[in-house]
Amino acid sequence: MFLVTGATGNVGAELVRALAESGERVRALSRAGRSEGLPAGVTAVAGDLDRPESVRPALDGVRGLFLMPGYGGQRQILADARDAGVERVVLLSGRSAGTGDRGNAVAGYLIDAEDAVRASGLRWTSLRCTSFMSNALRLADQIDKGDVVRVPFPDARTADIDPYDIAQVALCALRSDDWADQALELTGPQALLPADRVRILGEALGRDLRAVGLTHEETRAELEASMPKPYVDAFFAFFVEGTLDESEVLPTVEQVTGRAPRTFDQWARVHAAAFS
Repeated sequence: MFLVTGATGNVGAELVRALAESGERVRALSRAGRSEGLPAGVTAVAGDLDRPESVRPALDGVRGLFLMPGYGGQRQILADARDAGVERVVLLSGRSAGTGDRGNAVAGYLIDAEDAVRASGLRWTSLRCTSFMSNALRLADQIDKGDVVRVPFPDARTADIDPYDIAQVALCALRSDDWADQALELTGPQALLPADRVRILGEALGRDLRAVGLTHEETRAELEASMPKPYVDAFFAFFVEGTLDESEVLPTVEQVTGRAPRTFDQWARVHAAAFS
């Protein structure tokens, strides 16, 4: 039995599907415990990662745990997992955890999460991922309204990764000790600018989309409308001050899974319906 937390998220949903397709027994944990859209045979369970007592029953009989970072109950959940006989934990993390910058709000919570899994007594694997290709879904409303797409951090070149590929690596790490007690650095196969992704989206949709970069002031105002200021400051540190380089393309996905990671063009064509 495997327990996937964040089971309705971009990575969690892909991992639930991958485990089920591999013939594994899966519990899919989300706050609501919804079963809609889950593969046949997958058990939906409700639990809140800020309330460890709500997760504890779902750990019974579990061999491997996929854990989301940044929740208050993490250390207790890991202790409960160890007591329940869980053998492995795979943590979703980010490349910024490798900076060691605990003063950065994003890097800080990822570093804390990695510290917790290392201290848990379980075999662990951290997946330090670049930005997700699925972040492009935030552009859907603009694309629905016209062909001009305003993008933040227009000069930031990043090797975004498809959540599908993160899930495939997580699948390998949950089922084998080959990747235990390691932090795996995961990237997509291409380093692209935001304008490149907009163009590729346009090609997938049969439209001539054009990207226009937001100024730093416009970007800050837009981000602060949707997230706390320390997180906005963290992203400015990454993509304006250059404290994080997500342009590096690494071979890790292929080394772990045996095949190359998906391109943004592949992601865009699979998810084209979300933009129309």
